[in-house]
Amino acid sequence: MTNPVKVAISSDFLTAFAKLPRGIQGKVTEFINKFRNDPLSPGINYEKLSKGIDKKIYSVRIDDTYRGIVVREEETGVYLLLWVDHHDEAYDWAARKRCEVNKKTGAVQIFDVQTIEEAVSVPSTDALFKAVSDNDLLELGVPEEQLAFIRSLSDAKTFFGAKASIPQDAFEYLSWITEGIPLEEVLEYAKEERGSGESAESISDALDTPASLKAFVVVEGEDELKKIMAEPLEKWRVFLHPTQRKIVNKEYSGPARVLGGAGTGKTVVAMHRAKHLASKLSGSQRILFTTFTANLAADIKENLRKICTIEELRKIEVIHLDAWVNGFLRESGFSAQIDYDGIESLWEKAMIMANVDLPYDAGFYEEEWNRVVISQEALSLEKYVQATRNGRGTRLNRKKRILAWKVFEAYQNLMKENQIRDINTAMYESRKLLETGGNHAKYAAVIVDEGQDFSDNAFRLLRALAGEEHANDIFIVGDAHQRIYRNKPVLSRCSINVRGRSSILKINYRTTEEIRKYAFALLNGISFDDLDEGVDLGDRCQSLTHGEKPSIQEFKSASDELAYIIDEIKKLVNNGVSLQDICVVARTRKLVDDYIAQFTKAGLRAYAIKRNKTDDRNYDGLRVATMHRVKGLEFQYVFIAAVNSRVVPLSSAINKTDAISEAETTTSEKCLLYVALTRAQKGAYITCYGKKSEFLRG
Repeated sequence: MTNPVKVAISSDFLTAFAKLPRGIQGKVTEFINKFRNDPLSPGINYEKLSKGIDKKIYSVRIDDTYRGIVVREEETGVYLLLWVDHHDEAYDWAARKRCEVNKKTGAVQIFDVQTIEEAVSVPSTDALFKAVSDNDLLELGVPEEQLAFIRSLSDAKTFFGAKASIPQDAFEYLSWITEGIPLEEVLEYAKEERGSGESAESISDALDTPASLKAFVVVEGEDELKKIMAEPLEKWRVFLHPTQRKIVNKEYSGPARVLGGAGTGKTVVAMHRAKHLASKLSGSQRILFTTFTANLAADIKENLRKICTIEELRKIEVIHLDAWVNGFLRESGFSAQIDYDGIESLWEKAMIMANVDLPYDAGFYEEEWNRVVISQEALSLEKYVQATRNGRGTRLNRKKRILAWKVFEAYQNLMKENQIRDINTAMYESRKLLETGGNHAKYAAVIVDEGQDFSDNAFRLLRALAGEEHANDIFIVGDAHQRIYRNKPVLSRCSINVRGRSSILKINYRTTEEIRKYAFALLNGISFDDLDEGVDLGDRCQSLTHGEKPSIQEFKSASDELAYIIDEIKKLVNNGVSLQDICVVARTRKLVDDYIAQFTKAGLRAYAIKRNKTDDRNYDGLRVATMHRVKGLEFQYVFIAAVNSRVVPLSSAINKTDAISEAETTTSEKCLLYVALTRAQKGAYITCYGKKSEFLRG
């Protein structure tokens, strides 16, 4: 009996494919579809490599100029697409490659076989991995054929330069050691990722292992193939790291939380989790996927279309939580509307009506309301007097609380009279309406992205929407290091218990290690929570790619800064970078408008990434965005402009009511800069003019 044919595409193949001219890409896609249907067709034109080391590796003809590189395991009916390039370059790439199933890890590995002369031995005292035994190297996935080569590496620069020659899984573990993570910890990490399954014997069996699935995708049909080839660089749609896949597919007995630094794939995990759960729903059951800001909800909705079937999409409601609340109150016959801009004036009026002798401004009362009163639902004088005020810098004794309550009372009356609500009050009232109706779950599951920015009131509402605690009910991803709003949720205080159901993502897939380190250093000395009652150090995250450190440039004038940015953008474009892969980020909307006007004047097509719109990457042009709007996005190159004193941090954003408020708002501004920097994949530029920001170093 003939084995069924299995065709898989490697991550490297998609990387090579993305660099091809558009016309050649069409030919390659057409070839792959024919190849998938019948890899033994006489028209495939298999050719053995004259200088090839591995007899399973062949070239196939795309056209007169281009060749694909494939692995052919006829006895199991498996065919792997490894690379595609101009024929000379394709042959050079394949000449030393070997494809094997690693006996220790069970992963399909593609690696170079170096000659003895090239694996020059270095003194044992200089060897990069001198403290790692051969057995441990093998446990970490290093092929036996590469032991001598790995032993020949003398420094980190040489090691990272050899990335293309080393199997992906082995390179990842070795990079952790290179960055100073203890060997025992890395070995344990590798063992955990590998799982307890038996080692595969054939490539066909090995393709199903977690380690192989992060580098290979088995193509099941023409529709899936078209999706993959349409956007080959969006590998998050296809390849999941074993740690991500484990989280996505896991059965949780209740709420689960996932932490991870910028670029570790939290949103990717959340989207795949939504797809996974949606595929298991029956009848009219639905999933709520929500996030803190409207633009992120729009981006997530667009990206879910790329990984979900039509049926799965129908079962996932993606909406900004504020918009959900507004709609729910309207459907419930509630006449009041959520207000954002008019709330400050309402507080001013409340202070006048209360006429109390306290030295606080409207901002103090608004924050006290959000952080203490409505957060703890202390909606009576008696409850407010007893409420805890941990983390509030200004002390209020009993007498002052009684006086302050008069302001809160006036504020509540004004909200009712004017038929408006602040968002936290609206969330509280929405939850009360749900409870009045019996508190039956409206959704089978709730997925939360950017959980660090939600308030306690938001999480209590989400708890109500998911109903009583049950399996796979709430899934939260977040990172306090990216908290750019001043909410500080405590999940356990909101009846969301994640103890024993928490995970941490540690690998940064977006930025280089140099950008990650610089950005993370901005937050040195600041303590961050884990969205509950613990601490998130964030010190185990690591990038697997390397590049230049962020470029810090100071100028005397705004015109000098602008000239530099334009010149650098033109250099990038001349080196083949598309304008849509470059983003200029500024702190305020006015600065964004000013830069767009200047870029347009200089002949550069530029447009702002708007608050309520997705970024259409098919539109050619330089992106310009505020620091808030760029959250959740990524670009090859990012320029953070006008990082001047009083702009970053923005002087009007710093609350100087007391030392704690000042420290909190300053931290939020640092987090904004951290978020902006970590949007960059390959390179980051920070520019300033006049007096530079106090945040900048180096």
